[in-house]
Amino acid sequence: MYLELKKYRSVYAIGDIHGCRRALDGLLEYIKPDQSDLVITLGDYIDRGDDSRGVIDRLLELSHTTNWLGIRGNHEQMLLNVLEGAMKAKPWLDYGGAATLNSYGASKAKDFLPESHLEFLVELEDSVETEDFFLTHACYDPAAPFSEQPAELLRWRHLYEEIPVAHPSGKTVIVGHTPSRDGEVLDLGHIVCLDTYCHGGGWLSVMELKSRALWQFSKWGKKRNTNGFLVS
Repeated sequence: MYLELKKYRSVYAIGDIHGCRRALDGLLEYIKPDQSDLVITLGDYIDRGDDSRGVIDRLLELSHTTNWLGIRGNHEQMLLNVLEGAMKAKPWLDYGGAATLNSYGASKAKDFLPESHLEFLVELEDSVETEDFFLTHACYDPAAPFSEQPAELLRWRHLYEEIPVAHPSGKTVIVGHTPSRDGEVLDLGHIVCLDTYCHGGGWLSVMELKSRALWQFSKWGKKRNTNGFLVS
């Protein structure tokens, strides 16, 4: 999907949420996006954290109050694969899916999603391209045009396997997927990773793309200040 950002006052990119509803609530309460803004979430809304259902509910609410676009992460893809019968449930459950089932009060990975949540998963984007940015979940191929990137690479390749060189377009790539377990955003100039390990004790990170301003929130919804401490 291609978008022009100039019509939006602010454009926010949010990293991997992984069931951390309280972190998402705290973040949204702080930035307060409205109809003049755009919020892009980078995927991995579900699994590992304790409230995957609540995260999807909150993002569906957000879509009615601001301009929101969601990118599909590998965890959403795994769940869809399970529901479609293309993958057995156990690998997904072992990879964090058990927490998602629990958030829905379900015991089996079958017919447990509300219809609106299934539509949410199906309608997620592979990527978003703008004048200056390319946003996706995981990684990219610098040798290919952004319109021809393979879904497998966009969804699954970790940056610790190989950090790609800058894309010849000169656009900055914004991703999640590769967790920074120290809670710090990886910013190499040509690529920025906003997965800062919220569910594991790090932070949920949001970057305003036009200004490059960055804010982070704990899984309890508390804002981090510039010295790394929680703001009371």
